[in-house]
Amino acid sequence: MHSIKKFTVGDFFIYGVLGVISVVSILPFLYILSVSFTDPDTYVPLQFYIIPKAFSLKSYRYVLSTPSFFNAFKSTVFITVVGTAVNLIVTFAMAWGLTKKEVPGHKIFFYMVVVTLFFNAGHIPSYLLVQNLKLMNSHWALILTSMTSAWNLIVVKNFLQTIPEEIIESAQMDGCGELRIFGLIVLPLSKPCIATFLLFFAVKHWNTYFNALLYLSDTTKWTLQLLIKQLVVDADASGIGQALTAEAVPPQETVRMASIILAILPIMIVYPFLQKHFAKGVMLGSIKG
Repeated sequence: MHSIKKFTVGDFFIYGVLGVISVVSILPFLYILSVSFTDPDTYVPLQFYIIPKAFSLKSYRYVLSTPSFFNAFKSTVFITVVGTAVNLIVTFAMAWGLTKKEVPGHKIFFYMVVVTLFFNAGHIPSYLLVQNLKLMNSHWALILTSMTSAWNLIVVKNFLQTIPEEIIESAQMDGCGELRIFGLIVLPLSKPCIATFLLFFAVKHWNTYFNALLYLSDTTKWTLQLLIKQLVVDADASGIGQALTAEAVPPQETVRMASIILAILPIMIVYPFLQKHFAKGVMLGSIKG
């Protein structure tokens, strides 16, 4: 016999609050989606609706036909792919080194990492460093300035410490060096953690805005987030490209919404494939201190 849970007043209150928060969170997205698919000829400003009055792909065709969007898309893809790869390599390699207690100065290196959790030099020194390294208006300025962080290193280090020492010792007895152990044993056993941080890093690079605003003044190297900011905040949809004539440009609101949907679509597609590893990877990295 399966027991049926009795709902208390507290349960109804909690579910009610969560339901309201869910509705409030999803309604703006549904509105953006609806406006992006609305026929520009029938669009009415400042009128809220979830189902398009007249379905149309004109705004998407306009956005996808502009060189500005494709330049921003290519820049964002490059930063996300290369930046995520650099993040994973640096984070896991350094975290694996921090697990080696026999390494001279192990504690000193670990304390140096922990100190950065509490003290940060700030944006001005970072800007001057990028400027002196001649990385201004370069996508590498966004990649090299965020290769890893103390929090990521500590979580990955804790995860790697859960790998049984017997496996490592057996590999050493078979003559494996540190690089082979790391590449053939440690990384395959770390797939849940790798998937989790791959998602973390990819979302961070895809949504990068402030650093791009600081280091990229060349509009041909802008990321999607800078382009979306120009469309949504600066309310300038006419500058997105010159592919169509002025008469063929859809209303600015439909162009903005279509651009927002196109900007978030890749992450929405990738996320479900990594979701099953997400919770497992974070929990395994946070149990052992």
